[in-house]
Formats: sequence, structure tokens, C-alpha cells
Amino acid sequence: MRILVTGAAGFIGSKLSERLLERGDEVLGFDNLNDYYDPKLKEARLARLLPRERFRFERASLEDRDAVDRVFADFKPERVVNLAAQAGVRYSLENPRAYIDANIVGFLHILEACRHNGVEHLVYASSSSVYGSNKKLPFAVEDSVDHPVSLYAASKKSNELMAHTYSHLFGLPTTGLRFFTVYGPWGRPDMALFLFTRNIIAGKPIDVFNHGKHSRDFTYIDDIVEGVIRTLDRVPGPDPTFDPLNPTPATSSAPYRVYNIGNHRPVELMRYIEVLESALGKKAELNLLPLQPGDVPDTCADVVALQRDTGYTPQTTIETGISRFVEWYRAFYNV
Repeated sequence: MRILVTGAAGFIGSKLSERLLERGDEVLGFDNLNDYYDPKLKEARLARLLPRERFRFERASLEDRDAVDRVFADFKPERVVNLAAQAGVRYSLENPRAYIDANIVGFLHILEACRHNGVEHLVYASSSSVYGSNKKLPFAVEDSVDHPVSLYAASKKSNELMAHTYSHLFGLPTTGLRFFTVYGPWGRPDMALFLFTRNIIAGKPIDVFNHGKHSRDFTYIDDIVEGVIRTLDRVPGPDPTFDPLNPTPATSSAPYRVYNIGNHRPVELMRYIEVLESALGKKAELNLLPLQPGDVPDTCADVVALQRDTGYTPQTTIETGISRFVEWYRAFYNV
């Protein structure tokens, strides 16, 4: 297939592009390589893809409507995976306009291009952050997500609503994936595992928010990519069991689905740090801090719907995943 992957120089997008190329798909990567975090890491990910025979790349932003329209007209993608976005919960407190530009305006450009170019299926990144102040665990796609606690979360909830509108009005099949704390080699430098590893190796203290009383559904990158591919290959249709008198946010009478994509095995943050210390062979100095605005104390994914519909079963333990990350980090940064 011809598949457009936005955010192709990102953590998930680069690994997904690699897997799609390995199975024989033709991939056009789309990314603006912005400086939200070190562009050199994005360039290094991209350098692994550029030599591939069936890979092409367009450097542009989702906010650039002309660039989006040109790519769709030239490449004529059959399916689209939209992973490009302004990421980060905490940064949304500092620069809220970046989230409206990339995550709302940019996503509208993707929806319009899919609508007018006969795209068979749009898969897009949502986030576990949409569950906001919900206390019921595990988080299920049938739960209400009307109480986000960051603008980032609100932008992702908005994406789900926008996608549903296009599925309903124009018959565009869409699938939203609520990612739960993705980690692994080539990961994002603004994420906890990266920050912790860098500081522990350097002998600096690590900031541990909520006094370490977090738990997170840490999900290894290979498991995430497997789930993305399984959903990409399964074009949704209207849900014949959808009841408008008792509606669920997860399905619709339109060709629309939302899934959690997580490990379904939450880990306490202090345990996560212990495993990292073991992999590094070095103890961490902890700087215990209160809960940050916009953060939630705990996450846990109910992945029953994704398992039922695609056979998705995450395989990677944190012991294996963290060990692989540390091995990559030491080699990449020569430390």
C-alpha cells in the first residue's frame, strides 16, 4: 500500500515507517523536524529511513495547508497515519497556541485532505491524557472523557470529535489510538526514562514528581507499533451494535473507532526507577517533588477492545524494555 505517515521523524513515526517498509509498503514521511526537542535526534531517526528504496520524505508542517494538499495530490496515499502533533502535557502550559496550530488546525488539514482524496482509512494519535481526572482504573474506551486537565489532552479529545464528524458526514473510516506512556530505544528526550537515564549517568539528581507515587502503563515501542499496524490494516465500518439511546465514545453508527493502546500492566514509578538503576548499575539521587499541574497520578489501559478486534497482545516487560533502551542510549551517546 501507499501509506502517508506524518511525524515520521518522531519516536513512534520513525519506527512505524521502518516496519511498514520492511513488509513492503511504500511510505511517504511528513515532518517539520521542529525544535521542541533536539532536532539532531529526529535527523538521526530520519537518516535510517532515507536510504530505503520505497521511502520518500517531505519536510513541512501540518499547519501548512498547501504542503498537505500537495503531498496528498502527488503521493495519492491509500491510508494515512497521523502521528504529527505538538506533544507534551507540561509544555502546553507554556505555549498553548502551538497545540491549537498543530493539533487542531493541522488535524483539520489532514481530515480535509483525506476526505477529498478518497483515503481508505485514517489512523491518528490520541492520548491516554484524555482520561484527565478520571479515577476509575483501568481506563476503558467506553468511559467518559469530558474532564481533561491539560490543553494537550483537550486537543486530543478534540481530534476524536473532529474525526467522528468526518466519519459521520463523509463516510471517512477513522481510528483513534490512545497511546499510554510509550518508551524504548530512539525515545523522546522529554520523557521520564530519557531524563532519568541522562541524569543518573551524569551523577545528577532526578526529579520525581508526586513524590514517586505515580503509576504508569509503560508500553514498549515495538508493542505500540504492532498495535498501530493491526489497526491500520483493519478498516472500521459502522458498529452494528451501536445504540444511540446508550451511546459509547468508542464506536458509532459511522465508520469510527477509538482504542486504548497500552500494556495493561501499570508499574509504580519507584519500581520503574529501580529497574533502570539495575540496568545502569548505578543508584539514582531522588529529588522528590509534588504533582505537576496537568499531570494525572495513575494510568492503566483496558485493551480488551483492541485485543478483541485485532488480536493485539503486548509482549514486552519493563525489565526487557528498559534494558534495550539503556543499551541503545549508551551506544547512541557513547557513554
